[in-house]
Amino acid sequence: MPEIEKITYIVNQFSRKKDVVKASTDSFSPSTAHSARKFHQTFPDYTPTPLVKLTHLADMLRVSNIWIKDESHRFGLNAFKVLGATHGLAYLLAQRLEMNTQELSFDLPHEPSAKEVLADTTLVTATDGNHGRAVAWAAQQLRCRAVVYLPKGASTARYESIKAHGAQTLIIDGTYDDAVKQAAEQAQKQGWILLQDTAREGYEEIPLKIMQGYLTILHEALEQLEGEIPTHVLVQCGVGSLAGASQAYLCELFGDKRPLFVVVEPTRAACFYEPMATHRRMPKKLSGNLNTIMAGLACGEPSALAWKILRDYADVFIACPDYIAIRGMRILGNPLQGDDRVISGESGAVTLGLLTTVLTQSSCRKIANALQLNESSTVLLISTEGDTDPSMYRKIVWG
Repeated sequence: MPEIEKITYIVNQFSRKKDVVKASTDSFSPSTAHSARKFHQTFPDYTPTPLVKLTHLADMLRVSNIWIKDESHRFGLNAFKVLGATHGLAYLLAQRLEMNTQELSFDLPHEPSAKEVLADTTLVTATDGNHGRAVAWAAQQLRCRAVVYLPKGASTARYESIKAHGAQTLIIDGTYDDAVKQAAEQAQKQGWILLQDTAREGYEEIPLKIMQGYLTILHEALEQLEGEIPTHVLVQCGVGSLAGASQAYLCELFGDKRPLFVVVEPTRAACFYEPMATHRRMPKKLSGNLNTIMAGLACGEPSALAWKILRDYADVFIACPDYIAIRGMRILGNPLQGDDRVISGESGAVTLGLLTTVLTQSSCRKIANALQLNESSTVLLISTEGDTDPSMYRKIVWG
């Protein structure tokens, strides 16, 4: 019988040190988060996504509280990505229209000049599914064009959901990172606007605006917690934009008293865990097909902005086999009596799967100790997607 893949972890010895130079978190201030949420409130269908309290699961696991922010309700798109894509796009278009970029609104003016700019605008991006759908949806709302590249093996359901919003949708013979490279090349060649959350040298402004858009999630969650500050925040990580933005915002809000922050990745696409585990201070690009069911996290190259923040401030990095995500999906879809059901996809449920595993398996006791989990712990998780691939969701949860 083959050996079961294990959860692996590394504690960041630098995260709480004060005598070292660290990346700035100024761009993720409380006022920036307030502005991002104010922008999203200009959408006609805006409403905060639910913060689900899993009281009975917390009791069973012997922790004080577990909350999960359910992003499957975000603007009817079943995932959180729309927050960043729209914020980045609005900033870009405000620049083109010579508007005030400090007061963004998705209600762009309908003067002829704005219509001409929008009609002549083509957005391009790479995606495993959710980000591409968000870009396609935003382009559809603003009546501009979108071109979306997906990696080989992309889900048919995610491909069709992007195409349904009118985007030109292309599957390449390569990985997600290859798709990112191709999108960037075509943007330069065709004069299109690249809307990507992967920052690299020479391309940081738009990824930053996308990351700032994600702050709406924690801004809502902390308001919904009514003053209670979680002791732990676990965030899943692909290129790291959501995790990086979340970590930086918590640093800005709480400083040294911030929650213990845990970065969670798939074992076969752990582009943050791998360099941290080998004590590198520089990012490492992973090669190969990065085969994991967590399609939204199957990234081999960290975003440069996120790398610096998480390297300097995140407390623990964990790499999880696929069965951890499967466990999380099944538990959230079949909750204990009295807890609300959460429909969470492969990338959305991995943090809950991890939490339940380390608190119930004796073989994970060292990890639980490293995470400092105990009866006083209050844990905040983010379910970043719903059943964005319904057939895969049923296969996993029913299978």
